Amino acid sequence: MNTALLYRLLDADPADGPAELLHRARSCRHLPHLVLSALVRDGVRMGEPARAELRRARDRAAHYARLAADLARATGVRAIRGLPLAGCYPPGLLRPLDGLELVAPDEAALWQAVIRVVTDHPVEHVDVSLLGERPHHTAVTVHWPAEDPLADPWYRVHLSTAALPGDGSTVPVRPYLVADEHVECLIALAESRLHRPAPPPGPLALLDVAALTGRSFDAAETAAVLAAYRLAPEAAALLDRAAEHLPLGPLAAVRAALARELAPEHRRRAAASRTPPRLARHGILLRRTVIRHTWDRARFLTPAAGTPLLLTPVADFLLTPGPAGPAGPQARSGPAAPGLRAAALRALHQWDALC
Repeated sequence: MNTALLYRLLDADPADGPAELLHRARSCRHLPHLVLSALVRDGVRMGEPARAELRRARDRAAHYARLAADLARATGVRAIRGLPLAGCYPPGLLRPLDGLELVAPDEAALWQAVIRVVTDHPVEHVDVSLLGERPHHTAVTVHWPAEDPLADPWYRVHLSTAALPGDGSTVPVRPYLVADEHVECLIALAESRLHRPAPPPGPLALLDVAALTGRSFDAAETAAVLAAYRLAPEAAALLDRAAEHLPLGPLAAVRAALARELAPEHRRRAAASRTPPRLARHGILLRRTVIRHTWDRARFLTPAAGTPLLLTPVADFLLTPGPAGPAGPQARSGPAAPGLRAAALRALHQWDALC
């Protein structure tokens, strides 16, 4: 992985120089941080504004790493996707992190971690979603401002009891992710391709594949694991696209081994498509609360038909139905109708009076 690859993936002419490369990278919010780190490694001249931007990005990544380690020790949650992928990048290259993604072993651990994050950071937004009925999986995303809230992306920590949420239809929720770390990274990249229809992999996904080519993969075993997680088609498509831009190294044998897994997975999905899609319930924030330290799970309250409420250790929400997406419940629900919101708040005040 080098600057020449960045020029190719961003469709920039090296003759136009590093300023044009950085300009192309700004079409993706976090990619400039990787480009800046590559230019620093190459000894390219840059001024204080560029160095300050890179310094803030490195501080952000370091904060995510410390937070993940602290939460792992205290609650048992662990990082998946972005942070482990960052560890596969060559020294000095900063893999963009748009957020910290954590998977919790159960709901109690999830809320313990959320309470710690909310207590220790100036969190301004809390989003929650539930996937499934009984049992359901819980996902929480918290946001707080960056050092420069206008110039830099806000901090985002996403916690879920489901490691792989699926696509809401033919690929089910897979709560646990258990493999060697670099294999888990490949699984996570394939999971991110579950959109319908899936857009072509962007530069970051291809760079992630490039970072994984430096690791050792057992081709047959890796293909079998991807098939077990129902991701053979997505992994094959991603590796095919990556092969157009870079040598796959050990991943070429993985791609070859995936060939026999594609037809069985397509048949399984065709059969699964005849079942009703799985819906998620997304929370509309009604109020932040004093932290309920004694709660280890959320509570449901249905004061009237059409007003299902979710009371959590950090905030209370009105639940609304919606599609279950492949990337997890990271988007906020829109505002509730004024009458429905007022009824929900009245119900909460009545509940407060009884407690």
